[in-house]
Order: sequence, then structure tokens, then C-alpha cells
Amino acid sequence: MTTSTAPDPFAPARLGPLRTRNRLIKCATFEGMTPDALVTDDLIAFHREVAAGGVAISTVAYCAVTPGGRTDRHQIWLRPEAVPGLVRLTDAIHNEGALAAAQIGHAGPVANSVSNRVPALAASRIPAPMGMSVTQSPDADEIAGLVAAFADAARLAVDAGFDALELHCGHNYLLSSFLSPLLNRRRDGYGGPLVNRARFAREVAAAVRAAVGDQVAVWAKLNMYDGTPRRGPLRGFDVDEACATARLFEADGHLDAIEPTAGSSLLNPMYLFHGDVPRKEFADAFSGPMRWGLKVAGPVFLKHYPYHDAYLLPLAKQLRAAVAMPVILLGGVTDRASIDAAMSEGFDFVAMGRALLREPDLPRRLAVDPTVHSQCTHCNLCMPTIYTHTRCPVRTGEAIG
Repeated sequence: MTTSTAPDPFAPARLGPLRTRNRLIKCATFEGMTPDALVTDDLIAFHREVAAGGVAISTVAYCAVTPGGRTDRHQIWLRPEAVPGLVRLTDAIHNEGALAAAQIGHAGPVANSVSNRVPALAASRIPAPMGMSVTQSPDADEIAGLVAAFADAARLAVDAGFDALELHCGHNYLLSSFLSPLLNRRRDGYGGPLVNRARFAREVAAAVRAAVGDQVAVWAKLNMYDGTPRRGPLRGFDVDEACATARLFEADGHLDAIEPTAGSSLLNPMYLFHGDVPRKEFADAFSGPMRWGLKVAGPVFLKHYPYHDAYLLPLAKQLRAAVAMPVILLGGVTDRASIDAAMSEGFDFVAMGRALLREPDLPRRLAVDPTVHSQCTHCNLCMPTIYTHTRCPVRTGEAIG
């Protein structure tokens, strides 16, 4: 769907019940700033700087709905103990004129079961490399409990001052693992045809909306392609099924938008990012078997995809055409040209990630000078920092190599 009257991306807009100051969103990126699984001053400063830089919404990632839903035990999980810190965080974002979103989800097979001290989950039993283990497959009663956990987490996030919620249905996290025909080999009502594989995610969306009502915006980060090409009868989630899933979400009426994404934290992480592949730095971020495994398998696991601005636009245009609901473009949004391209193709918002790590004030400068271009070189050296303190090493002047 294209439009000849593309909106001004820097004018106020609406997303569900929200009035935003523009159409730019800071997307969810691991922050690595919660060593005790609680908000820290560093996390507040990180989001305050982004909010002051001019985005409409700053998205906090990643907020797990259960302790076992974290990628490791240092991540925030949404429980009453976390609320005071989350209130401080949302207040800081609001004080800079932006709105606050919480990305809520369950890491599923991407969770580190050793760190979390509970088994990782997935639609079916598959290897879980972060914990050097095999996942457990929840039964129908356990799935119902997880749906309730999403609803409880959503309510708690709203009580803590969040204006919006992003449901993580991407990157082969738990909900995404159910969507994937490669990872979901169930024979019950949650496996087989797409309508069954999408059932869990749709139940979560319905439960979250019932828990928060119309107070906040709710959108889903939805994979368009896992980055796993077809091998005989086996295939990952693809854009055709993503479009069909988006239509199911739209028919249900519980979401205010879809944010298309791609790649698999489990199988092919670089498909999301594109650009340089810092294999050595990734390996050095781990210890023990994971470090040696990445050194050996790095060229296979961390593949190279050339970067170009708006690199997910060709896939996302297919999803944009499949639904009438608002769609948020993610992937290589770095300058006014890529933003305008998104608006002209009918996208309602754009989401920025690495460019804001390099220059948190990029939106404010773009609003004044449309010739400004991000200084981010897509070296991706920021990616290995997500385990310690997410940052742009080029910006902070750290030694590289």
C-alpha cells in the first residue's frame, strides 16, 4: 500500500490511543544494564538520553514475563519488586517529552537455562545452545499459564507507567518458535497448520489486551523470515506466513500495529542486522564452551549480509500490503531518505536502533536538517556489548580489534 500524500514523519501522530510527537520509535535493543534484574541508574540514563534526542517512543528491552523467560538471569523480569525502578525509568522518559514502551516476551529456546536455573522452553524439544541443553515443550495447561503470565506482566508494566507494550513474536523466541514450522513439530492444537501455530501468539495478544484495556498501545514484533532457507520438507517461518499471521492479528482486533522483523537469535542472528560481522568480539564476549563454539562455528552461525539503508523494506512492503492496520518499518533507518521512503510506501512509523546508539540525538537533528545522515557505519561492534553494557564502541572511543 503506497500513498501519494505521505505524512510528515516529524509531525504529531496517533498510535492506538497514544498521541506521539513524531513517527520515530527507538526500537527494542538489549541494554545489558540490569545486573540484578532490576532497573539501574545506567538504564535510566540510557533511555533518558534517547528520549531527549527526539524519538516519540523509547522501547525498553527486554522485559521477561517469567524468570525462565529471560535470556539470562541478569535481565529484568516483570514482578512487583521491579516496579519502583520501572516507575523511575518511565518518569525519566516522560520528563524528556517521549513515551515509554516495554518489550515483553519469553526467550524460549534462546534462554540460558544454566544462568536462569530453569529449563528453556520451545514449541518442541530442540537444542538450546545458550544453556547447552535441550528445551522442554509446554503442554496445554502450561501454555495457559504462560498466557496468564503475559497478561500479568502487561498489567504490571502499565502500572509502572509504560504507555505502550511490544509483544515479542520474533527471532525464534518462544512465541516465534511456535510460529516456525521448522521448530514447531507439535501434533496438538498448537502445531501443524499456521492457524494452530499462531494460536499461542493470538491468545497472548487477546489476554494482554484484556488485561490493559484501551489505556495503552499494543503492537507485535513479528518475524517475516527466520533466515533459514528451505531444506527439503523443512523450512522456517517466511514472509507469506508472516502476512497470513498479520491478517489473523488484524482480524482479532487486539493490536494497534505490527513491527516486522527478521532473523533468528537461535539460528541466524545476522539476518536481522546486516553489515559487518564481529565474530572475534562475539566469541570474546563469552567464556567456556560458548566461546570456543563461536570461534569454530562463527562463519556458519554469524553470516554476512551486505548492508544498505532500509534493507528490510522489500520484505516489509509485502506485509504492509497484506493488512490495513498500522505497520512500523525497522531495519536500516538512518536518514531522512529512508524515513521518507517508509512514509511513501504507507508505513506509519519507523524504528531506529544502532543509529541511536551512535547518535541518540539523531532524530532531533534530522528534524532540523534533512541532509543529516547517521554516523553509524554498521560495523556491528555494538552487538557483542549487549551482554555487559550496550553501547557504540566507536562513539565511546574504545579500542577495537
